[in-house]
Amino acid sequence: MRIFQKIIKYAAFLLAATIVLSFIFFFVGKSRPAADIRWGVNFSYSHAEELGLDWQETYLTFLDELGVKRFKLITQWDLLEPSPGKFDFEAVDWQLREAEKRGARAFLVLGMKTPRYPECHIPGWAANFSQKEREAAVLNFLEASIKHFKETPTIWAWQIENEPLFPFGECPEMRKEFWREEINLVKSLDPARPVIATDSGEWSLWFQAARVGDIVGTTLYRKVWFKELDIYTPYPLPPVFYGRKAWLVKFLFGKDVINVELQAEPWGPTLLYDLPLEEQDKTMNLERFKKIISYAKNTGMSEFYFWGAEWWHWLKEADNNSAIWEEAKKLF
Repeated sequence: MRIFQKIIKYAAFLLAATIVLSFIFFFVGKSRPAADIRWGVNFSYSHAEELGLDWQETYLTFLDELGVKRFKLITQWDLLEPSPGKFDFEAVDWQLREAEKRGARAFLVLGMKTPRYPECHIPGWAANFSQKEREAAVLNFLEASIKHFKETPTIWAWQIENEPLFPFGECPEMRKEFWREEINLVKSLDPARPVIATDSGEWSLWFQAARVGDIVGTTLYRKVWFKELDIYTPYPLPPVFYGRKAWLVKFLFGKDVINVELQAEPWGPTLLYDLPLEEQDKTMNLERFKKIISYAKNTGMSEFYFWGAEWWHWLKEADNNSAIWEEAKKLF
C-alpha cells in the first residue's frame, strides 16, 4: 500500500512538473525576430468573385500595385474537375503566367480540403461517393493536376490539403493514412519540389504535419468569433508560443515552419460576404492590422502569407477605404 501511494505521489509530481515546464516553455520569454521576413498573400479567385470583384483585375493589382512576389494560390477540386476526368486549369494557368511575367513565386494548394468555406470543395458528381470511391477520385485529381502544373517554373512547392486533421468546415473525416498516401503520390510525380503539410496554429503542436511534409505550414489568428461561446474573443497566446513550437519542430524533425495563413481579414458570425462593416471592424481594421504585423515579427518566424488580401481590395473599391491597402504596400 505504501509503495502504491509513493507511485501515485511520484506520478502527480511528474505531471505537475510537466505542466509547469510546458507553460514556461510555450508562454514565457521572447523569440528573436527574424532578420529578414518574407511577406506574401493568399489568393482565391472564387473568393474574389464572391466579394463581387473582377478576380483577374484584383490579382493583377496585387502584382502591379502592391508588388507582391509570393503567393499561396488556392484551388478548388469542384472548379478544376467539374465533371469526372474533365479538367479546367485555365484560371490557375493564367495566374501562374502573370506571376511568372513579373518574377513572382507561388505554391499551389491542391486536394479535397482547401481554404475558404465550406473547406471541402467536393464536386457534385462525387458528393455521394463512398470513402473508398472518394479517395480514389481525389488521387486521380491530384495526379492529373501535378502532371499538368509541374512544368511551371513559378511553382516552388505544393500544399496538399489544408489542415486536413483539424475538424473545421463541412468535411468528411480525413484519414491520416490517406493524407500520407496523397503526399507520397505527389512526391513520386514531382520529387524536385517540397510538399507543405499544414495544421492549426493554435490547436496543434504540428507534429503530425512534420511527420508527413517537407515543410510545415501553420496559421495565426488573433481575434475571432467563437460560435461555441457566441462571442468575439482574442487568443490569449504570446508570440513566443508560435516561435517555440517552430523551434521544437526544427529540433525534433529537422523541418522548417512557415506561416501560410496570417489573419488580415475579419472573422465574424457569418461569412464575410454577409458581414456588416461594423461587425467586420470588431476583428480587423487598420489598428489590428498593424498589431498583427508586429505580433508576427515577434514570433521569430520568417515567412508569412496574409489571409484576406482580397478583402483589402474590396475595402478600397467598394468602401473607398484604402488604409489597410496602403499599409500593406510598405511591406511589399
